[in-house]
Amino acid sequence: MNFTDLLTDDDAVSPVIGVILMVAITVILAAVIGTFVLGLGENTATAPQASFSFDYNSSANGNLTITHESGDSINSDQLNITAGINITNSSGSPFAKSLSWTDFDTGSTVDVQAGSSITIQPKTGDLNNQTVRIVWTDESGSTSATLQKWSGPDA
Repeated sequence: MNFTDLLTDDDAVSPVIGVILMVAITVILAAVIGTFVLGLGENTATAPQASFSFDYNSSANGNLTITHESGDSINSDQLNITAGINITNSSGSPFAKSLSWTDFDTGSTVDVQAGSSITIQPKTGDLNNQTVRIVWTDESGSTSATLQKWSGPDA
């Protein structure tokens, strides 16, 4: 065997490299197409970071004042206040087990930010044995998260 023949003979190198490159390109293409077909490429909404405080007044019809203390501003239509019993605002209307922040505030959509507060009260009974949750829902309605919860003294 001649040493110069080894340097000039590269017949087996090209087909092997070509096959490896074609397999690699096929795998990468399949992975990219698979992520879009399975919906893994979609953006997912993340819950806002916010802190709320609760002030319960058992002598004033069991009113519970909820105040946004700090954190992200949140659209009032995306915040729901839920309880195990029907709750309402100070006027008594509307009432349900879950109402949006807008129902308690001005009646129009606003940004809930530090210092914003609402007062809820039970339609009947009291909140002593209830758990009240502040639930955020993204704009599409596909994602929700409980931002904070309050439990009554007897819950």
